Amino acid sequence: MSSVVRQRTSSLPLELSSFVGRRREVDEVRRLLSSSRLVTLTGPGGVGKTRLALEVTNAVRRAFPDGVVVVELDQLRDPELVPNSVAVAVGLRENADRTTVELMIEYLASRRLLLVLDNSEHLVDAVAELAAELLQRCRELRILATSREWLGIQGEVALPVPPLTLPDPDLPFADQDLIRAEAVALFVERAASIRPGFTVGEHNGAAIVEICQRLDGLPLAIELAAARLRALSEKDILARLADQPHLLTTRLRHVPARQQTLRACIEWSHGLCSPEEQLLWARLSVFAGAFELDAVEEVCAGDVLDVGDVVELLASLMDKSILVREQHGDIVRYRMLETIREFGMEQLERTGERADLRRRHRDWYLELVERAQADWVSPKQVEWFGRLDREHSNIQAAMAYCLGEPGEVEPAMRMLAALFHFYWWGRGWTKEGRLWLSRALDQPSPPTAVRARALLTDGALALGAGDMEGGLRRLEEAEGIAGGLDDPTIDAHARWVSGCAVMYSGDLPGSIEILERGLAVLPPGVDLPMRLNMLLGCAISSGLLGDSDRANACHEESLRITGSAGECFHRSWALWALGLFAMQQGDHNRSAELYRESIRLRRDLRDLTGFGWSVESLAWTEAAFAPPERVATLLGIADRLWEIMGRPLETYQHQYPHHVDCERVARERLGRKRFEAAFERGRVMSTDDAVAFALGEVPLQTATVPTQAPRLLTRREWEIAELIAEGLTSKNIATRLVISVRTAETHTENILTKLGFTSRAQIATWVAEQRAKHVSG
Repeated sequence: MSSVVRQRTSSLPLELSSFVGRRREVDEVRRLLSSSRLVTLTGPGGVGKTRLALEVTNAVRRAFPDGVVVVELDQLRDPELVPNSVAVAVGLRENADRTTVELMIEYLASRRLLLVLDNSEHLVDAVAELAAELLQRCRELRILATSREWLGIQGEVALPVPPLTLPDPDLPFADQDLIRAEAVALFVERAASIRPGFTVGEHNGAAIVEICQRLDGLPLAIELAAARLRALSEKDILARLADQPHLLTTRLRHVPARQQTLRACIEWSHGLCSPEEQLLWARLSVFAGAFELDAVEEVCAGDVLDVGDVVELLASLMDKSILVREQHGDIVRYRMLETIREFGMEQLERTGERADLRRRHRDWYLELVERAQADWVSPKQVEWFGRLDREHSNIQAAMAYCLGEPGEVEPAMRMLAALFHFYWWGRGWTKEGRLWLSRALDQPSPPTAVRARALLTDGALALGAGDMEGGLRRLEEAEGIAGGLDDPTIDAHARWVSGCAVMYSGDLPGSIEILERGLAVLPPGVDLPMRLNMLLGCAISSGLLGDSDRANACHEESLRITGSAGECFHRSWALWALGLFAMQQGDHNRSAELYRESIRLRRDLRDLTGFGWSVESLAWTEAAFAPPERVATLLGIADRLWEIMGRPLETYQHQYPHHVDCERVARERLGRKRFEAAFERGRVMSTDDAVAFALGEVPLQTATVPTQAPRLLTRREWEIAELIAEGLTSKNIATRLVISVRTAETHTENILTKLGFTSRAQIATWVAEQRAKHVSG
């Protein structure tokens, strides 16, 4: 998950090739979404379900003011992680006291949002259960799913995705415009990307049509065949397909004909690969989702595959449409479509290499994670955050391997502890981390330093999420192990977790005492991340107590370590803590500048947890000198972030009183209406806009939707009133919002009744008045 919040349509997956045909299907799905809240696109692999779903989202995105969220489930293998994966895609994190589904229901209940659940078939029970619960409780939510089978829940409308249209077999070619047939159009377009200027005509029309007919109009099969035009002519491709009698005649029992056709085409394409290409194809299937060149060279090279040949073989597989190339800035990644990956995994089983390749895959990602941890306090920190974000699915697969194989739990615990700052804290994926940790720690393992670190990692996450009982229980077990070890890093880690527990309860002197003992036992230069964690906790508690000497000493040491290393994460936290101290001393201008500097560092890291604290604290200190509207807007931004994180401020008793005082003063200065309007401006900002606003890069702006006007109307009625003011008819409104004309007319009648009007012109005038009042008020 590369972006922090993926609910904006701008973050939808970018398709590098154009979309061909399917106009009827796009229109039909739009129509179904207007009357049904769950539409499932069904069909065999390779029929084009995902591409159709993405094209639909482009067509309907304006109808969903709260965004379109695409959740790519093909990379996920664990049913328990389905709710968490959907929540993260929506933009939520976790809370120890509430389930992920409860958080999603609260967040989505009032939002008109389209949720696309792509490639659901291997998780169909978990997806169906989640979809049913969300649809039952979130009235404005629509779900578009893709699956080889339908979900089977009440209210679902399943739309089988047909193959692309073919020329009419009963008409002579001379009487048809072949390019109007979708299958032919796709073949020609893909062929033109290989042979510029490629066209269909008398010289090749019959061969192209027969190729498309033999492949049943299946898009993936057609793309695989067209890719062979680099080396073969159209007639050569047709002849080779004709040489595969099973492509036309073999029918596996209980397998639909088109699924067999695609399978046979993949086998045909596989047969045209060199032995080295076939072997790399099989080995690449061990990756989950996308992967990078260095991983391929380490995991897949060896035996008969020379590492020096890997790049050329990857390029050859891309030429044959076996691999897809993705660009992430200046980073190149590769991936397989799921159907092709499944075939590769079968070949890997056949060669007997699957167990060895999965182990090599795990070893590579364990090494990657531990290299990132070793580089944590360094200028490479931002780079490592990006790399590990991109590798989330592969790291999940590596952990699943560890926890599913006897005797492999220790590598899982090493990975889980090493990912603390990157994933579980920095990205806010607490619940996922605790799920993996629970599985690892529930398995019997010796009382080693590795187990103690995993226990302390889980304990710290539990405390941060408000699960005090669970955190203390993990701490107690870890301390029991530490007593039998001679390892100062484990002792220091345990004291940091203990110090956090005491600090969160509000006992600041007790926290300082524990953390200083932890600093004392940790040798100089050893485990710098833990030293920085303890310095931060000590600085926060000392600053809030007004102990300037101790607070300054902690800040100076922390900034000395992070400054010389070019590190961002801990430096941003240190600056934020220094801002708390300046605020406590009454130096609000200095405090505000320190908070803003911490936000600048967090912008590159996309540290949502840290940004939440910085913007919340910025509101506290700016309450002393800034316009109250700005303070209320900052509180609104922070409130939205706490909602995303599922982390109530009340958990942090050493900080919460500042929030209470700040909100009370802002409400008194503005009055209820003006406070709520400014607060809502902050809540509706995107993360990027919120960062820019907090840094003073953009002025205070009015909200897109007035706060008071919709109080007379429902959210949907206000939306329709605005469209009426734009001059849209009921038919235009129905098209824009993907609803039926009758539904649009019913909403219009309700608006007229509520406002006491008799005409649409009166509604338009009223909307204009409400906007003017909002701007002036």
